[in-house]
This record gives sequence, structure tokens and C-alpha cells, in this order.
Amino acid sequence: MSLSGIAYEFTVQLMQTTVTEAIAVVFGIISVVLANRNHVLLYPTGIISTTLFIYIMASVGLYAETLLNGYYLVMSIYGWARWQKNKENMSAVAISHNNKTDWLVTAGIVAGGFIILYLTLSNFTDSNVPLLDAIVTSFAWAGMWLLAKHKIENWVLLNISNAIAVPLLVYKGLPMTALLTVILFTVAVFGYFRWRKLYRQQHG
Repeated sequence: MSLSGIAYEFTVQLMQTTVTEAIAVVFGIISVVLANRNHVLLYPTGIISTTLFIYIMASVGLYAETLLNGYYLVMSIYGWARWQKNKENMSAVAISHNNKTDWLVTAGIVAGGFIILYLTLSNFTDSNVPLLDAIVTSFAWAGMWLLAKHKIENWVLLNISNAIAVPLLVYKGLPMTALLTVILFTVAVFGYFRWRKLYRQQHG
């Protein structure tokens, strides 16, 4: 297909975006901007977005991303509760870098998540994109875990997931969500450098 043909198909898909997807995308953008600013409201806005995306991803057969959004939902609730519990203790919500243990857990989440998801999707579902679906989800699982722990490296893991997710979402007919993912990728780049700055301020 030519470039103009691809652009036309993308535009048609965009025009057919459902209200549910549009609402999920808007709250997703708000949540990631708040995460960039290390603001507690990233959690309730994230909860709204991920709840809607659970339904959306299941409806197009992206089963691993359905689980991913379920995981986002759980981690958002966990992160919000952790923040509220420790809001009087600034060190509990201070930004930090991964230590050796954090990297080992991160690698375990990525590798273990990928193996389990790929085998499950390949053998027990009708997914036609098990490899990419599993990769996107396993990296995002690790990134969200690091975000809940306020680790700077969360942005790196999330952007690996985002970069692979964009063409996958377009292929699955979710162009508005793909555009959201491009925005998330851009915000995550700035988020990484912003958190590095905040880290230096908190530990200066």
C-alpha cells in the first residue's frame, strides 16, 4: 500500500473512533502528564483510563494488553494507597534510581512476563499477534512497577513498550490509541529528564 493509502486508512479509522476510546485516551493523557509532574492525581485519572482500556483491548483481541491494563489498574490503586499512606514521609515518595535488586526484579518481570504471555497467547487464544502483544505488555508491566516505586528508570521501560505498541495498535484499528501512545512516548522522554532533575533537587 502507498503512503497516501496508509494515511487514508488511518484517517478513516480515526473518524470511526468510539466515544469509549476517546474518553480513555483523554484520561490517559491527563494521567501521564501528572506522572511527569510527580503529582498524586496521576493515579485516579489512570484508574479511569485503564478501566476503559480493559474493555477496549479485549474487544479487539489484544489479550495481553487487556491484562496489562488490568495490571495498570491494580498498580495505580497500589501506588495511590502507598502515596496516601506515606504522604507525611517525603522520603517514601522521593524519586530514586534502580539499585541492583530493582534491576533483577525488573529483568524478572520482563522475561517471566514475556514467556508466560507468549506461550498463553500462542496456545490458548485466537491472537494473531502473540509475539508483539507479549513484548509490549511485559516491558510495560516492569515500567509500571517502577513508576509505583518512583524509580527514574520507569520511563525507559515504558518507552520500549510504547515504541513497539504504536504499529501494533494501528494494525488493530485503534489509531487514536496509537496517537495517545506517541504522545506518551514523547511525554516519557521529557519525564525521564524531569525526574532526573527532581532527583538532583531532592538529593542535593
